[in-house]
Amino acid sequence: MPPLLLLHGALGSKEQFDPLLQLLSDNLPVHSLNFTGHGSVPLTDEPFCIELFCTDVLEWMDREKIDCADIFGYSMGGCVGLFLARHHPTRVNRIMTLATKFQWDAITAQREAARLELKVIESKLPAFAQQLAQRHSEQNWRGVVERTAAMMLALGEKPTLTEQDLCSIQHTVLVSVGDRDTMVGIEETAAAYRSLPNAQLLILPGTPHPLERVEPKRLAREIKAFFSVD
Repeated sequence: MPPLLLLHGALGSKEQFDPLLQLLSDNLPVHSLNFTGHGSVPLTDEPFCIELFCTDVLEWMDREKIDCADIFGYSMGGCVGLFLARHHPTRVNRIMTLATKFQWDAITAQREAARLELKVIESKLPAFAQQLAQRHSEQNWRGVVERTAAMMLALGEKPTLTEQDLCSIQHTVLVSVGDRDTMVGIEETAAAYRSLPNAQLLILPGTPHPLERVEPKRLAREIKAFFSVD
């Protein structure tokens, strides 16, 4: 069985997967990593983009001597997993995404980037600002937010994964979304499911977008069920 790699979302870090790791590690060889600039990984001069984070995964796999991995990607991490499957198909086995946004255009990107205004976060969402500072360090968290917003605007101009890209991915993929997700719609998730040749669709009841609000035991059961299938 290939190892399972957990990929975090925008503004996230691998530590968010700690509850899942505890629930999965007895059944699966499971790992997680931080993308460039996230968590304890330093910021570089490179702008955030899916291609950069794909390189992070490939370099991590090479260091760990992992030729091929199953991937669970939360939100942006799902984009990275599918991008890997599209452009480096032999390095990926099966993929499960949760709360991954597939519909990117200029209006959507501007709306999402507007939520990451630093002045608004610092003045109106101090608890969120403190959480980000703890996750990425007091020195780096503002840079993480700014580069994430810039990445979203870039995705609005040129989406990393088009419908044509999804149609070319032959891997077995489970796309999932919560029915209470206000960032990622069921319809855009279903559209991605229809574009992927070998896909399954899962709607999690009573589940919003933030990973911390997804019931860990329920998610662990779904991950085990999908990745344990021969």
